[in-house]
Amino acid sequence: MTADAAGTVEIGGALARLRRATGLPVAFGGLLEAGRPQIRISELSGTHTTSLRALAVTSGNGLGGKAVALARPCAVTDYSNSRQISHEYDVQVAAEGIYSVLAVPVVVRRRVRGVLYGALRSAQPLGDRTLGAAMAAARDVEQVLVVRDEARELLVAARPEPAAAGRSAAWEQVREAHAALRALAPRIADPALRAELLAACGLLTASRPAGGTRLAPRELDVLSWVAAGATNAAVAERLGLRAETVKGYLRSAMRKLGAHTRGEAVTAARRAGLLP
Repeated sequence: MTADAAGTVEIGGALARLRRATGLPVAFGGLLEAGRPQIRISELSGTHTTSLRALAVTSGNGLGGKAVALARPCAVTDYSNSRQISHEYDVQVAAEGIYSVLAVPVVVRRRVRGVLYGALRSAQPLGDRTLGAAMAAARDVEQVLVVRDEARELLVAARPEPAAAGRSAAWEQVREAHAALRALAPRIADPALRAELLAACGLLTASRPAGGTRLAPRELDVLSWVAAGATNAAVAERLGLRAETVKGYLRSAMRKLGAHTRGEAVTAARRAGLLP
């Protein structure tokens, strides 16, 4: 699944959460199209028609385009009669029968990547509570896109040139990327996306895991960072755990691997194909 597909999946969930939190009857949204200054509406929630589906909203045009251009939330109480926006999409909006509309941009690393909309079928103000819920939903999507971007960058960085594959420095980079990717995985709410990221981690290991030794996910997370040279305190900070919890996972991993020291545990895990 691509990063854009991951974001689209999360937009659908964010729209559902937005409607539950606010009681808004309609919500919709989409991501910026690659290489083009426009948002493609891909997800609809609570709509009565398909008039908004696949609508391409250009930066600067309409309410969503204004939110993209300004990189901040924008709202109107009566869409079709508002003087605050241009009216390229009045036909589609009128067909859906919505009046008050809020548009919140999804901003990742100072770049707008998408827009979430919430709407009422009557002309009345959308209050601060609705705005806050819409911004929280946008942050959920932003987080997924950030994680996916980081994972993709780590995978690229960890892919050494063939001639350098056996060099110590290259493998250290692979090991650090492996640990970082495993640390990112728990931050992904969607189980399919999380499984995909963990599968990518498996591509960085030196070989297929040998039969016999199996480590729990958190034990492997901890050992991955230990292998990268992190202290227990640093591992705890990276994984959002208490230092004592990290020690417990490390002791358990060492016991399963038949190791007496951290170094022995790392060596045994690499021989078993559990770590790169």
